[in-house]
Amino acid sequence: MTRTTFILRLSILTLCLIGGFIMYRLYADNEAAPLLAPGQDKTAAANTPFPQQVESIQQPTAEILSNRVTEYHIDVKLNEQERTLTGTQTMTWTHPGKKTLNELYFHLYPNAFSSSNTTFMKESGGRLRSDVMPKDGWGSMELTEIRTMDGISLLHRVQYVQPDDGNPHDSTLAKVRLPMSVQGGESITLKIDFTVKLPKIFARMGTAGDFVMAGQWFPKLCVYEPVLRRGRTTEGWNLHQYHGNSEFYADFSIYNVRIDVPGTYTVAATGFPTKAAAPEGERRIYQYYADDVHDFAWAASPQFVYAEEPFSSDEVPGVRIKLYLDPVHQDLKDRYFYAAKVALANFSKWYGRYPYSTLSIVVPPAEGNGAGGMEYPTLITAFGAANDSPSYDELERTVIHEIGHQFFYGMVANNEFEEAWLDEAFTSYAEDRLMEQEFGITTNLPIQAALIHTPQPLTQFSWEFGSSDTYAKNVYHRGKLVLLDIERQIGSKAMNRTLSVYARKYRFKHPTSSDFQRVLEQTTGRSWKAYFNQYVYDGKMADYAVEDVAIFPIQQEQGQLYESVVDVKRKGGTHPKVPILFTFQDGHTLRKNWNGEEEQIQFRLRYKEPLAWAMIDPEYTLVLENRHINNYFKAVIDEKISTRSNISITKLLELLAGSFLW
Repeated sequence: MTRTTFILRLSILTLCLIGGFIMYRLYADNEAAPLLAPGQDKTAAANTPFPQQVESIQQPTAEILSNRVTEYHIDVKLNEQERTLTGTQTMTWTHPGKKTLNELYFHLYPNAFSSSNTTFMKESGGRLRSDVMPKDGWGSMELTEIRTMDGISLLHRVQYVQPDDGNPHDSTLAKVRLPMSVQGGESITLKIDFTVKLPKIFARMGTAGDFVMAGQWFPKLCVYEPVLRRGRTTEGWNLHQYHGNSEFYADFSIYNVRIDVPGTYTVAATGFPTKAAAPEGERRIYQYYADDVHDFAWAASPQFVYAEEPFSSDEVPGVRIKLYLDPVHQDLKDRYFYAAKVALANFSKWYGRYPYSTLSIVVPPAEGNGAGGMEYPTLITAFGAANDSPSYDELERTVIHEIGHQFFYGMVANNEFEEAWLDEAFTSYAEDRLMEQEFGITTNLPIQAALIHTPQPLTQFSWEFGSSDTYAKNVYHRGKLVLLDIERQIGSKAMNRTLSVYARKYRFKHPTSSDFQRVLEQTTGRSWKAYFNQYVYDGKMADYAVEDVAIFPIQQEQGQLYESVVDVKRKGGTHPKVPILFTFQDGHTLRKNWNGEEEQIQFRLRYKEPLAWAMIDPEYTLVLENRHINNYFKAVIDEKISTRSNISITKLLELLAGSFLW
């Protein structure tokens, strides 16, 4: 073969390989999209159901979106009678840092439910939201074997650790000492056998009758953070127990999971099935694959009513939306599909393309509501099907909120142990925006702010908030109000750009609050240090008060005037624009804006009539103002109203009567 012939054949072979790869990418990227009939547009296709409600089979795509630190291959079998999972897990971890390591750490989340003395149970009091620990509903996880690929057993090297509170009764975090060192860049593979006693559902995972929610169900490797991740100056493990308020934090990984369930059960899971569910005697085997995700969850029930629809938009190349409905909600599938579609389309437009080919929505039974309203990668749970006519807040808002998590929890992926507001507040902000846009439903922000009685720093660890109520009102509500306050200062167009840049820049990057602050400063061209120091890193709320009104008659040649002296004080954080309305006895009004920086200011107003009353922020534009009771002051008190408090409460009740909280 001549050199020329060789080069020619090599070139042809190279072109064939490139062409084949391009065709594969086109198939991989578009295989989840609906097939379009001649002349049919994407919108029409999106509303066309599959002719058969059968789980579609897919293959992994070639695109790599994350660093994929860990790879899990898990076989798990459900014993529905004993409420147990028996699993075998082969896990490979690639050391992302540089230091030599001699131990690994694992989250064993089911052990949170092993007794009333665990950290989770002590902090939560056996309650999550409105759901209470059922009687005799205990659960746990047991590691039955850990082996290296050389067959060395490490089971005797397991040690439970409690770095957050030292609680000796808590076994949700385990250290495994290794027989060999792992250098930076090296990989280690362990084979782990485990058994889970599923609790009765009240907090995310467990069973309710024949319904199973397997969330945080396998031994999950903790996150080892290299230098620069989340601002770290020295590398190390990020270690936290399972707390009453906390959620989760993990590395992006690859999952290949084989699920063995009774033959009558249907399984919903993260990712997509790689082969058709295969019967094995009276059992059925499901095989799922997912990559570029940081968790894997699944649910199973013989009662699921399954429905599936394809969806595509300009920002979403193609997604199969899968519904696993409780029978009580089987006639509501159109509402679920619509909420999912508007969420996927709009959030992809605002925060970057949804990159996965599936989205599963699980509707638990009413008695499994403790598993509802939760997010996992490519899988969310709605609230339990308590009735056949749920409100918009019960159904659409929940679905939209949890799909919003696919972007901030799922892809941006902050550390929920330490900075939960970066997930919950951002998702709540997006949820409110979409609920107003699609359904005309707005939130009464002044009342929501007024309920925040104990504002605390948004960057403190989740369990440091104390009660679940304080946690929720800060992480969800106050954090959202901070974002809305920023929006009102810079305008909606600038805010949209800021959030879009932040979400796209930090996809699969695990950012911090300071990263968001940095993006905000870059997009607005000014410092936000003072603002973040007050409202993010500290627990400030705005609180402006009309302290006093004094009126003095002034005799002039042209006639009598009155000088009204109004004292206004700042008792909380600063705000650059504080509107104040002054109303005189003849109905004449005067509006002024104060920069809100000083601790107090005095206004001297001269007019032919005395001042009747003064009110700070009459349109309730200061969303972080949580003590409206001192915003209003009446110059002359009626005989029937003897105290300033009564006046202020009257104004507050007028506000309450005008709208609802949610």
